[in-house]
Amino acid sequence: MERKLQALRTPRAAGLVGILFALLLAAAIVLVRIAIPDESGNVGGNWATDPSRRRTVQTALNLIPFAGILFLWFMGAVRARIGEAEDKFFATVFMGSGLLFVATLFGAAASAGGLLVTAGASGADSKMQLWSFGRHFTFSLLTTYSMRMAAVFTFSTSNIGHRLGVLPRWLSFLGYLVALTLLLVTGSIAWSELVFPLWALVVSLHILVASFRTGP
Repeated sequence: MERKLQALRTPRAAGLVGILFALLLAAAIVLVRIAIPDESGNVGGNWATDPSRRRTVQTALNLIPFAGILFLWFMGAVRARIGEAEDKFFATVFMGSGLLFVATLFGAAASAGGLLVTAGASGADSKMQLWSFGRHFTFSLLTTYSMRMAAVFTFSTSNIGHRLGVLPRWLSFLGYLVALTLLLVTGSIAWSELVFPLWALVVSLHILVASFRTGP
């Protein structure tokens, strides 16, 4: 009886947590892109001297820790749903890429927070070399490394879901397309990072709806 109840609770928990994670991460990305529209030129640096933009970035940074916690919970719920049927190779890739995604996401947030403190303490016209290094480091960590790990996580999750029949074929192929986008496009095209939380939202909604369809 307990196993039946656990089987019912796990997919619903994964769906609900995944939806919350997708919404928080998407909100953080949108806020950062609005406050810092151009990270490659001089225009993006003006946000450090604009109080409203700095508050927007700080709000996004406050959302990221909660998004990371929800993502870890989402990973645990999905892995519990897979259970003993998981493939050890893809399960290792699934766990490793997910943990690295959270680590690099937190690193980018910590770097951005350091930039906020530096800008507030020293002003935008001093220590320009340190400011330029920190700005490019933050965006590289977010758009290059974090999103690449998200791509590996998306691919492994889609592959596991397809092999075990947890995800429909169209959703698995959508995951492959999102993974390719994160691998090849993110970093060169702005706003492309949003495909990851959008994919997580679609997968979570599917898991949640399927859990009610197969309920008692």
